[in-house]
Amino acid sequence: MVSSKDSRENRLAELLSPLATKERFTESLLKDVKFFRNNESVPRRPVVYEPSIIIVAQGHKIVYLGDEVYRYDPYNYLVLSVPLPLDCEIVATPEEPVLGVSISVDAATVSELLIEMDDSTLLSPSVPRGIYSTPVTDEMVDATARLLESLSSPADARILGPQIVREIIYRVLCGEQGEALRSLATRHSRFSQIAKVLKRMHSDFGADIDVGALADEASMSVSAFHCNFKAVTGASPLQYLKRIRLHTARTLISQDGFSVGSAAGNVGYESVSQFSREFKRYFGQTPTDAASMRAL
Repeated sequence: MVSSKDSRENRLAELLSPLATKERFTESLLKDVKFFRNNESVPRRPVVYEPSIIIVAQGHKIVYLGDEVYRYDPYNYLVLSVPLPLDCEIVATPEEPVLGVSISVDAATVSELLIEMDDSTLLSPSVPRGIYSTPVTDEMVDATARLLESLSSPADARILGPQIVREIIYRVLCGEQGEALRSLATRHSRFSQIAKVLKRMHSDFGADIDVGALADEASMSVSAFHCNFKAVTGASPLQYLKRIRLHTARTLISQDGFSVGSAAGNVGYESVSQFSREFKRYFGQTPTDAASMRAL
């Protein structure tokens, strides 16, 4: 016997199947919403996730942040409030591909919703992690189904879509683990100060970045900055920066046709040999191997 919850999840998969037409990501009629499909399993590998709410209708993925493991599937959705380099494993088959939808999250939208909610929730004294998975509620399933239905029509997408996206973000804020999103929009919270520094690191990753200067920007001592940064991202500032540089370099090589030396220089490496060693250690392949994947 199929439960009503299983029936709703099957409905999400039915709605997503004709929308998520490409392997990996397919753009939707809304710039903040993307569909994704994975037809085959992929072993654990490094990726970068942007701030988003990720809802899976079929199949499942597992992400690793250090020793922590987060699974998202039809029963658990994933929320990221800051950009994070992670390891990701995909479990899928051509007969049962992973199907899902990703909704971008920004601090401005969260702030507007908190004002409308007149939210007076006291933040925890501890700094929340920038990622979590949490059980899917009936309300979240229903809102996601309505979003997918609206994205089949340009008029519905333009008029109804943005309001349903706001509803989904609202549902996340109301959830048991909505604190990371609330902290993102709370000015001068330690979480929002770290998020501001992360934005700077993503825009200036090729420059020489001094950890002391970043701590000053976050209005923290160096030791407090290290502690809070690792609480949010699971990595030290220098580890995080290195991962962002390597991910960016891989994109430059595999998608934009940069030479290994040019990519290394663009992301801040003075030594190509050091870049190649760290690239191989992190991705398990040489930069030259990455270049050979351009046609894939």
